[in-house]
Amino acid sequence: MALTPVEIRHVRLGRGLFGYGRAPTDRVLEEIVSSFEEVWRDRADLADKVEQLESDLERFRELEALLRSTLVSAERTAAELKTQAMREADLIVEEARAEARSIVRQAAADNERLEADSARIRALLRAALATIEASDEDEDDVEEDARPAAA
Repeated sequence: MALTPVEIRHVRLGRGLFGYGRAPTDRVLEEIVSSFEEVWRDRADLADKVEQLESDLERFRELEALLRSTLVSAERTAAELKTQAMREADLIVEEARAEARSIVRQAAADNERLEADSARIRALLRAALATIEASDEDEDDVEEDARPAAA
């Protein structure tokens, strides 16, 4: 049975002929010793627990600091990657636009060349047709000239 300090203060030891009675005094002292030993063990257990909790707290603080630095590093890396991706996307878009302009210029040049070739071929065909028509007219004239002589 653990005694509280208030209970110890209010213990009244019985008196005998030459002072306090030995048996009751020994019994009270034994109770006080038992109570003190229990309190002393509890105190040691609590001191160990406080030490363990302080160690855990320090470890958690270090872990928190590590997590904070990791989070900041991850945020910084994410921002850098996002910026780099935006730059690469802009570069890809600009290259695509340049390629599109090149394709449009090449198509326009091909179109001009084909139109020039088409105009040249038309001119050749007209010239050939004119030559054929002129040749047909010459043959018709020769045939007309040859008919009256045979009549």
